[in-house]
Amino acid sequence: MKPSFYFMIFLFLSACSISPKEINYGSDLCDYCKMTIVDKQHSAQLVTKKGKAYLFDAIECMLPFKKENPEKVAALLLVADYQQPGQLIEAEQANYLISPSIPSPMGAYLSAFTSDKAIKAIQAEKGGKIFSYKDLENQFLKNDINR
Repeated sequence: MKPSFYFMIFLFLSACSISPKEINYGSDLCDYCKMTIVDKQHSAQLVTKKGKAYLFDAIECMLPFKKENPEKVAALLLVADYQQPGQLIEAEQANYLISPSIPSPMGAYLSAFTSDKAIKAIQAEKGGKIFSYKDLENQFLKNDINR
């Protein structure tokens, strides 16, 4: 086969890569509530299997968006690590704290953490309840926490 054929295949595959989009804090809008994304500790992102990135100012915007748009099948679900603002982590690997002492943009008091040690220390200091992603998703969607 000709080298140009392989080059075209390479270009096609690289154009379809599934990766997160950089969030431009202070200018990007949330794809759910349309508010400007400013909080680096609570932002989230859903990237579809087609590579389209949807940005959210809070985890509590991503969850109902996901439920209301089942055709947008997620390849990546990312949330900001509360202790590393702006650092996105895999949503299913994170643990979550709902604490009235830690406000989040849409009022669900919901924060994500990478470290089990860190989340337990924050919980001891500020109170609240810890959830896994699956438990959070079930609880959140059942009770519609943010509305």
